Amino acid sequence: MGVFTDGSHEQVVFCQDRASGLKAIIGIYSTALGPALGGTRFYPYASEEEALHDVLDLSRGMAYKNALAGLDLGGGKAVIWGDPEQIKSEQLLRAYGRFVQSLGGRYYTACDVGTYVQDMDIVARETQFVTGRSVEYGGAGDSSILTAWGVFQGMRAAAEHRWGAPSLKGKRVGVAGLGKVGKYLVAHLVEDGAEVVATDVSPKALEWAKASYPQVSLVADATALITSDIDVYAPCALGGALNDDTVPALRAQIVAGAANNQLAHTGIEKLLVDRGILYAPDYLVNSGGVIQVADEIDGFNFDRAKLRATKIYDTTKRILELADTEGISPAAAADRLAEQRMAEVGRLRTIRI
Repeated sequence: MGVFTDGSHEQVVFCQDRASGLKAIIGIYSTALGPALGGTRFYPYASEEEALHDVLDLSRGMAYKNALAGLDLGGGKAVIWGDPEQIKSEQLLRAYGRFVQSLGGRYYTACDVGTYVQDMDIVARETQFVTGRSVEYGGAGDSSILTAWGVFQGMRAAAEHRWGAPSLKGKRVGVAGLGKVGKYLVAHLVEDGAEVVATDVSPKALEWAKASYPQVSLVADATALITSDIDVYAPCALGGALNDDTVPALRAQIVAGAANNQLAHTGIEKLLVDRGILYAPDYLVNSGGVIQVADEIDGFNFDRAKLRATKIYDTTKRILELADTEGISPAAAADRLAEQRMAEVGRLRTIRI
């Protein structure tokens, strides 16, 4: 696979520091709306090609996510290739920060899978272009809080669109992944009166669920979850959860979850439509986290950020209504609105001042 396969990314940077073991790729999809913002994923990819594919997909998704969230920020993403449990160190994170700084503000980094606010505090010792920092250092803290809140708002909007009421009360919701976001989402669902069934590959996460929410039913794996009698499916782990095998087996009427890049490939959105499954686009409903960390750039205010994340409910309603009116999938409707904003607002940058 070539870096410029689709000719869409502005910049792709390969970063290596042999002494610390750092191997990273930073992908900048677009700066039409402003500096590219997106988190750093630390993951033991099977190959460099797999890491590159992920960063290209994720950075594109961030551009669309930031546009739909109404942020004056472009889309970027970074991946660090390796097992964070084995190679993560102060030396490696600071080396990574040096590479981020070298881009001169074209890219702002933050947390993602395998990285945490404490890691961003270390990265920030070498670059000013980092957000998602800890409260002790004036940051927003854990962005999973508003990510989960936004997913919940998108789910409420989808429920209203499908069933006529913006609530999950009495509905059976399947949550795949009880990580940073899934835990908060479960709390919102239980409080709203939903019946929750969940799964996770981590025994530690399952133990947390048993201790914290004994009323939550646990199943063996994602296959058992999607084939169970659920009304809503919430993928909250890694991407590709909606594919040629899972969608035909899915019993839920709504899909709304926190995972990025849930559609395994182009055409899955049509398969969902054909099956009558209402899909709330992932990069729309999971944008609460980026709203939270973006607010930090100009001085964080949690109430302001939560208010903006709450508006995911309104945007989701608008997209689902547009999809019905135009006879297109919700994914296509979301892409259309994001591309429209990038084109219209991005065009203003051509006015010389």
